[in-house]
Amino acid sequence: MGTGVAVSTYPSPRFPGNAATIRIGPDGRYTVRIAAADMGTGTWTALTQIAADALSVPVGQVEMRIGDTALPAASVAGFSAGINSWGTAIWEAADQLRARLRSEHGGIAPPEGLEVTAEMAGGNPDAERYAMHSFGAQFAEVRVDEDTGELRVTRLLGMFDVGRVINPKTARSQLIGGMTQGMSMALYEHSVLDPRFGHVVNHDFAQYHIASHADVHAVEAHWLDEPDPYTNPMGAKGLGEVGIVGTAAAIGNAVHHATGVRVRELPITLDKLVS
Repeated sequence: MGTGVAVSTYPSPRFPGNAATIRIGPDGRYTVRIAAADMGTGTWTALTQIAADALSVPVGQVEMRIGDTALPAASVAGFSAGINSWGTAIWEAADQLRARLRSEHGGIAPPEGLEVTAEMAGGNPDAERYAMHSFGAQFAEVRVDEDTGELRVTRLLGMFDVGRVINPKTARSQLIGGMTQGMSMALYEHSVLDPRFGHVVNHDFAQYHIASHADVHAVEAHWLDEPDPYTNPMGAKGLGEVGIVGTAAAIGNAVHHATGVRVRELPITLDKLVS
């Protein structure tokens, strides 16, 4: 048995080119529109929470519409930038709507309703002065069979600084999913290139091996409850990728601790341990 640790960091950028529209109807309900994409990470839920927080209303009063190119423009989903970029546009639209409601209508929705669109053309002006990154530390415990070199990761634990966590349930899912991807990278994933044509030979899941449920044992994710005042108005930072970054290195260090063998090329397969 061996244990290992590694640190991780990943950028938390804010992409330009996002816009959000918020409309309040005469019944006091809000409709938020932005062409963001939810790939299963909980974006729909988190953006609804952000809008409700920015508008100071219950979540049940907000209808979130995303996932359509007919909606106000949104940047791509990826690079740990989704909530940062889309959430900032929604927050700005909420600020503008609340300001107009106070100044023009005494804080009461007019009979015809009121609509505001906020366009975020630029990025984050504070990015020139501060590092916009998420951080983490990952710990791994492994067991290696002395005779065969077979390797199992019996425990993974990650501690992260990802700013304010909008939704703990979906955040935890992303972080443990990221660590599972990192374990998959460490132990299984390997692309075979055909040197004659430059094609990847093992281009499907029948041949490109990834971690399955049976490979994943105890995985824990925790975080510091520490909003970042410079990344965006919500105080949140990206957490989609930072869970992946340090996991493979932590497993590699744990394997070295258990066997004395330093493997410097992934994946860590038994032939590299017994040779």
